[in-house]
Amino acid sequence: MEAVTGIQGNQIFLYPASDLAVIVSEYSPSENLNHQAGVEHARVISDCFKTSTVLPFRFGTVFADDESLRRSIRSNQRQFITNIERLRGKAEMHLKVMLDDCCRNQLHRYAPPGPLPTVGKAYLSNLRESAALQRERQTKARAVTVQMHRMFLPLAEEVSCKRVEPGKMLLDIAHLIDSGGVERYQNKYSSASVLMKDCHMQLSGPWPPYHFVHRLTHHTSPAAAGNGVRPSAHLAASA
Repeated sequence: MEAVTGIQGNQIFLYPASDLAVIVSEYSPSENLNHQAGVEHARVISDCFKTSTVLPFRFGTVFADDESLRRSIRSNQRQFITNIERLRGKAEMHLKVMLDDCCRNQLHRYAPPGPLPTVGKAYLSNLRESAALQRERQTKARAVTVQMHRMFLPLAEEVSCKRVEPGKMLLDIAHLIDSGGVERYQNKYSSASVLMKDCHMQLSGPWPPYHFVHRLTHHTSPAAAGNGVRPSAHLAASA
């Protein structure tokens, strides 16, 4: 841990709390929690993940003082321990699946030549068409998600779907797996890339289980922290 530094190169500290060690670094409100700070926060979590079970705090979690940190740990300790046991030996794999929007032809067909109507029968008709197209998208996204689940058999999953560039949908899938099964998962990904010819897939990981940690602590904004140096939490880790 001596070689690991926090945001803007600040030293990190371990706060022992029963069976946990909470890793923090000092933070001054004059410092800017920008994109680079977010990258540094993620680096601390990633470095600790190599040797421990970690529960990442949300980026920007700042405590007013040491006592506030201790109170938060005491009030959340039972949930932290439950999460540690649930996620011990687990890792997150991240799939991005780009697929054709199944409704792109219908959208072109139903698009009115002028502005969208806001009242009357045309407005109601447009609402019905939009709802029908959205249901069709959800059906396709759900079918692909189910197919991915059957291929990879994760312990748990988190999925989001959104429309991106014209005519495309993006499925963002986080899979929770046993850390020892990363190579097997990667082999399944290679097979899936061949089978899913209509999709463009990207794989990253293994990562700390960001999507599978129950958010328990309250976020204190930098503005609310006042002046002086405050503890900025990176993660709670198993001792």
